[in-house]
Amino acid sequence: MSSSIVLPPGFGHVAAGLVTTAWVLGWQALVVGSYRTKSGIKYPQLYAEKAEADASKEAFLFNCAQRAHQNTIEHMPLIIVTTLVASMKYPVFAGYASGLWALSRVLYTLGYTTGDPAKRNTRGGILGELPLFGLLLGSTYTAFSLLCSSA
Repeated sequence: MSSSIVLPPGFGHVAAGLVTTAWVLGWQALVVGSYRTKSGIKYPQLYAEKAEADASKEAFLFNCAQRAHQNTIEHMPLIIVTTLVASMKYPVFAGYASGLWALSRVLYTLGYTTGDPAKRNTRGGILGELPLFGLLLGSTYTAFSLLCSSA
């Protein structure tokens, strides 16, 4: 027995949006690695200790870069699930929202690594909340529609 999955027209936007998140995560990993090298924080230490960060601007910036990357990773399950579910009805919207969210993470990271963590949101990083909220609404509506149509 074989089955087929039919992707909706415009699903390429979804693929592009999700692949953009992968590129951003890769870029963030390079940023973290660069700050790790500059700070001298060795593996497997995840963050600089408070005393290290207080004594060294490089160690503090490493913590900022690491936290920006970790925060992005923490959001990834939510982004992937909501993008894929919303894309069943709204593939173009889901793809663009996912891509916009990913690009907002670049601004978030650049703001965070200024040395003033408050700038993670003031440099445009907060813009990522809009597509995330749209994906939550779109995926919720899509799931509800699917449930109602199968009843």
